[in-house]
Amino acid sequence: MKIALAARNIAKLKPLQDGTGAAAFTCDAPIGCKCKRCSRKLPPRMAEPDVVVYNAGGHLRGPTDRPRSRRRRASPFRAFGGFLVAQEAAKRMLPKGRGAILFTGASASKKGYAQSAPFAMGKFALRGLAQSMARELSPRAFMWPIS
Repeated sequence: MKIALAARNIAKLKPLQDGTGAAAFTCDAPIGCKCKRCSRKLPPRMAEPDVVVYNAGGHLRGPTDRPRSRRRRASPFRAFGGFLVAQEAAKRMLPKGRGAILFTGASASKKGYAQSAPFAMGKFALRGLAQSMARELSPRAFMWPIS
């Protein structure tokens, strides 16, 4: 399997890259133009993925009255970034009629916890995105929601 990894800071991917022989690319998923640019950087042999895994980090814990500037980045990072990555992946998978797009989840996608509001918001949104995309795209490709 050919593996491409993407992150805002690819230095963090170095151990995974070394262990898998993966190619690594810089990408800031919540920024649409950067997400598209990242997908265009893929070499032709990786431009038509069979599997895409969206595993955004950035768990920000703390009370809900924490300054908004840090909160603003936490939820969109997961939700809108996941949408953009999945949209780019689906464009490449649908012509082949197959593929799988996976979003990593957490128990926070089903239940909110104290001091985890931004994390729960993002994970709830990704869960809804996965379910909606599966229902929309599964008639045209083989995709299953992971609960």
